[in-house]
Amino acid sequence: MMNKADLAKAIYETSHITGEFLLRSGQMSHEYFDKYLFEANPTLLKAIAEHLAAMIPTPVDALAGLEMGGIPIVAMLSQISGYPSLFVRKKAKPYGTCKLAEGGEIEGKRLVIIEDVVTSGGQIKLSAQDLRSLGATVTDVMCVIDREAGGQANLNAEGLTLHPLFTMTELKQ
Repeated sequence: MMNKADLAKAIYETSHITGEFLLRSGQMSHEYFDKYLFEANPTLLKAIAEHLAAMIPTPVDALAGLEMGGIPIVAMLSQISGYPSLFVRKKAKPYGTCKLAEGGEIEGKRLVIIEDVVTSGGQIKLSAQDLRSLGATVTDVMCVIDREAGGQANLNAEGLTLHPLFTMTELKQ
């Protein structure tokens, strides 16, 4: 298994880019982590999942990966950890089964949300509310990168504890 310091360096070198970027939160940033560059790299994705697996809060029934960046991470993390995964949409699809989450039952399950990069935590809050409204217990969120831009405080206000593999500060060291 790749050690954490080497993983941080590899994620930074693979996905850190500079320029002018509008973030989902509406904030502007001069640097960006193109998460799809580390998620599409099988060696990095596996190493990320190996490190995240050791951090999974328990008890847990399933891992809930958020559309779209959380999906590759939750799929690999499920393989490494043995926990089942759910694939959570931003909104329930309006056709077919009309489900918010694919892959299993939500009601009565204790779920850990899996996300790639957290800035403000806005979509995580919405998804947690949706999952809770369907009967899930959601208290924990895991991510690869916490941009340290207010997400942790915003999630705490919603009764969610953020467990980042790395903070932006750690990746830039």
